[in-house]
Amino acid sequence: MVSKQKILIVDDDNNIAELISLYLVKECFETRICNDGETAIGAFDSFRPNLVLLDLMLPGIDGYQVCREIRTRSQVPIIMLSAKGEVFDKVLGLEMGADDYMEKPFDSKELVARVKAVLRRYKPQVAEIQQSDDKVVRYPDLEINMTNYSVTYMGERVDMPPKELELLYFLASSPNHVFTREQLLDQIWGYEYIGDTRTVDVHIKRLREKLSDHDKWKLATIWGIGYKFEVQQ
Repeated sequence: MVSKQKILIVDDDNNIAELISLYLVKECFETRICNDGETAIGAFDSFRPNLVLLDLMLPGIDGYQVCREIRTRSQVPIIMLSAKGEVFDKVLGLEMGADDYMEKPFDSKELVARVKAVLRRYKPQVAEIQQSDDKVVRYPDLEINMTNYSVTYMGERVDMPPKELELLYFLASSPNHVFTREQLLDQIWGYEYIGDTRTVDVHIKRLREKLSDHDKWKLATIWGIGYKFEVQQ
């Protein structure tokens, strides 16, 4: 018997949380509800969810802090939920390591569709780690290993979420090739991703913070077009 995928719902409004749970249970997911950040962190370790639906405005520890804490121990997908609709809030959520962002109020069908889309993108990554044994790209002082999802820079292991690593690997696998934001969004997040090209910019920014330009290579912006992994010839 195939076990149900588990969704951790974190929202201080229990009515909303119960409604979300109802939608997801109808789709054969197993759910658990937490109404504050501290409880959510404990439940994450015991419940071991496949995905977290995380409200930003929580009592005590807010959603951003919960997201940061989860990312120190796991790359499980996180969809942030918030009544805040400002671009800054969305960007901050993505920078903290969230995989997607939904504004309240949201349509139940869209929520379920996004949950399924994020889980579809996440599951193949696990299979690829198990099956692949040669997906490694090397440059001076840099190794990107898709076999065990690791990046080594200047001899040190660099922690990064799966989407950052996949974006870096994709660009580095085609040195000096320019990709538009739309192409990168399709390749890394999939055509079913409900988002915008700002997501790509956020992930490039995070990669640059972790990997400073090398004299042999760098992540280059091609203004008005997109990005490339530039290698000195």
